[in-house]
Order: sequence, then structure tokens, then C-alpha cells
Amino acid sequence: MEVKTDLAEKLAKETALQQHYVEELKAEVEKLKARLGHVPTCHVTTFGCQMNARDSEKLLGILLAAGYEETESEEADFVIYNTCTVRDNADQRVYGRLGVLKGFKNKNKEMKIGICGCMTQEQVVIDKLKKSYPFVDLIFGTHNLYKFPQLMCDLLASGGPIMDIWKDTDITVEDLPVCRKYSYKSGINIMYGCDKFCTYCIVPYVRGRERSRDKDAILNEIRSLAADGVKEIMLLGQNVNSYGKNLPDKTTFAQLLAATEEIEGIERIRFMTPHPKDFSDDVIEVMKGSEKICKHIHLPLQSGSSPILKRMNRSYDKEKYLDLALKIRSELPDVAITTDIIVGFPGETMADVEETIDVIRKVEYDNAFTFQYSKREGTPAARFPDQVDPVLMQEGFDLVLEEVQKMARKRTALLQGKTELALVEEINDHDPSLVTGRLSNNTIVHFKGDASLIGEIVPVSLDVCQGFYYLGTRQ
Repeated sequence: MEVKTDLAEKLAKETALQQHYVEELKAEVEKLKARLGHVPTCHVTTFGCQMNARDSEKLLGILLAAGYEETESEEADFVIYNTCTVRDNADQRVYGRLGVLKGFKNKNKEMKIGICGCMTQEQVVIDKLKKSYPFVDLIFGTHNLYKFPQLMCDLLASGGPIMDIWKDTDITVEDLPVCRKYSYKSGINIMYGCDKFCTYCIVPYVRGRERSRDKDAILNEIRSLAADGVKEIMLLGQNVNSYGKNLPDKTTFAQLLAATEEIEGIERIRFMTPHPKDFSDDVIEVMKGSEKICKHIHLPLQSGSSPILKRMNRSYDKEKYLDLALKIRSELPDVAITTDIIVGFPGETMADVEETIDVIRKVEYDNAFTFQYSKREGTPAARFPDQVDPVLMQEGFDLVLEEVQKMARKRTALLQGKTELALVEEINDHDPSLVTGRLSNNTIVHFKGDASLIGEIVPVSLDVCQGFYYLGTRQ
């Protein structure tokens, strides 16, 4: 208990400090406003996963609380990129956009540019930013995102540049302003980091080791969101099934799910992302008895070949994965299972690709995010000598994608003619007479409606299957 108390005291102290800096930042923004002759504008661009999106809501919330005005344009007085580094093309997109920002900054001498997130935890990126992008004013990483108010104060007071990169941390401050993208749903960070060290993945090196948030702090945040009208929450972590292992009381993910179920006002609970190795029977049991946990499990496969899985350091083989996936299908027959698949990992042959296709057919995925292997410098796999020829990689990718799409159409069609509850998320992009809703199992349905329905959960008959989505009628 003493460890927990010490950590709580440290967290409380840092929270109070950053809340103080939010107030200090307001004064600095007022000075900037006087110099500019208008309300300073800000723009936040997010690259990457749901956790990055949640972090960006915090960045924007702090900026708005301090007096900035959000703009869709990157010709803003302050622009910050919250970056992802899972694939090299994400890095290249950021570098390309920074080149554009340089032109904007040449026209606006008061403009400040910030970059944070996973990219900036890599030394090679820091070196490149220093050499090729010296006009970037603020650089910080994943571990000290909560110091954003303090860093912004320092930047506006001094003019910059400021760089603050940490190797690790044992706390995360959550009680700071947040600007949610959606009024009716929200992500909740329940843990950070990853201990798995898959050979293709940079995440453990840039996000650090696993650390879980206190259960009571998570539940209090969810209660606050429910009071603010949020109906659906998504519990977020690099590996949510590992939640609680580093907590003094060893709270399990299943226990956290069960406690979340009890919160009044929350009608839907999602989680992302579990790891097959840690997916336990108690989570399945909680889901079986739940009225709120959504009928969707994302269960990353990556490869169906046991030798390739071993080289990936995935901690399971094909048989163990299939045992788990088919157990889920048996125990939770109405649950949609989606997955991630990498094609072209070093050493993969067409025989290995066929093993992956075999798993797709046996599990019958409702959908899959399918990627061609992207060599990530700094990971063990990047040094493997047997990198796959791009032509062979494309051939395998095409075969896997064809099977995934065939299975997804089959699974989606099973709902034809049923009436399901849909959370209305937005006006349809292509037809403003329609709204777009999401079923518990993550299937999309479009139907007649207007903006008054956004955020409501309504029954919809699934009339016409369009392959991967439905056209329906509100009941």
C-alpha cells in the first residue's frame, strides 16, 4: 500500500503543477493575442492509433482552455503533430507536412510548430529534426505528454526551441482539460506501454514498458464522462489484457470490465487491443453475462504460420491461436472477430501465406486489417537477412486480402433482415438524408435520419447488405 500511496502523492502533486501551468499559459496566450491583434489559432493533427487520438484530445483541450481558437487550416499560429511510428510511411508523411509548414512559418513569424508522440522517442528522428527541420519549436515524446501546459508556457515565454524527451515515466496525469471529438463516445486510456517485444514492432521502444492506471481513477473518469452524456466508451491500451499486472492490488482486466459495467449511463463498452497470449477465460465469462460490452473482439493474428509467429516473438503458435478463436466463437457465437495480418514478414514463403489463409477460413473473421510488412529500423526484424521480395510479398498480400474480403462479406450477410441497435454517429458523407450508425458488432448501417439522432441508440432493420455494410430502416 505504501508504494500506491507514494505514487498517488506524486501524481497529485504533478496534476496540481500542470493545472497551475494551464492558468499560466492563459496569461501567455493573452500576451500573444495582443501582439497578433487577433485570437491565436491552433491546429492539432493526429497520426496513428486510438491512443494517439485520445492524446490529441488532451492537447487540443489544453490549448482551447488556454485561449487558443481551433482552426482546420495548418496556417495556424500554433500547429502540433501527434505522431505515429509503427510504419515508415507514417514518418515520411510527417516529414512531408513539416516541409509545408516551413512555408507557412516564413509568412507568419509568430507561428510555432510542435511535434510529439511516438516518432520523437526515436533518436534517429530527433537527429533528423535537428539537422533538417530546425524550424520546429517544440519537441516532446510519449512519456511527458502531460507536461504540455508547462512546455507551452516555456515556449511562449522564451520563444523556443524546446526539446524535452524522456526515456520512461511511472506516472501519467489525466485530470487536465480535454476536447472530445465526439459528445457521445470517448476513449479511456487504461494502460500505457507494452512488454511483448514483437520483433517487427517499435512500440515497446517508444511507449515504454507496461504501466496500468489505478482502477478507481479510471472508473471515476468514466463516471464523469457518463455524467457529461457519453454513452459508449473504449478502454484503450497497447495490450489491455495485461491491465493490472503491475498494480499493487493486481486488478485484472476482467474485473475492470465488470466494474465498468456497473456505471450508470454507459450503454456500450469496447476495448482495444487485446493480445491473444493474455486473453483469459474470465474476460470471456464477463462478456457472456454482459448487457453492455460490445459484441466485437479484435484479436490480432499477424500470421497463421507457427514458424513465422515464432520469429515474430508472438508467444503463441497457430494451434493455440485457433483454440482461443474457436473457443470465443463457441462461447460468444454472436461476437464479431476482427484481426490484424502482416504479409511478407522476413522468411515468409507462399506455404506460410497458405497457413494464414487456413486460419482466416477456420476463424471466419468479420474483417481484418491486412498490411504488407514494413521494415522498421530499430527492431530485430529489420536486421533479418531474409527480407521478402516485394513482388512475392504483393502476391501473398493479394491472396490474403481476397480471402479476408470473401469472409467479411459472408459474415456481414448473416445479419440480413435482422433488427439491431445502432449508435448513430454522423450524417452520411455521401447522402445528407442518411445517417450512419454502428452496431454493437462494429458493422456500419446507413438509414434515413437527421442530425437530431446523432448520439442516440436506435433499432434499425438491416434491409440490404452492400458487402461490408447495410442500408436499413429505423424501426
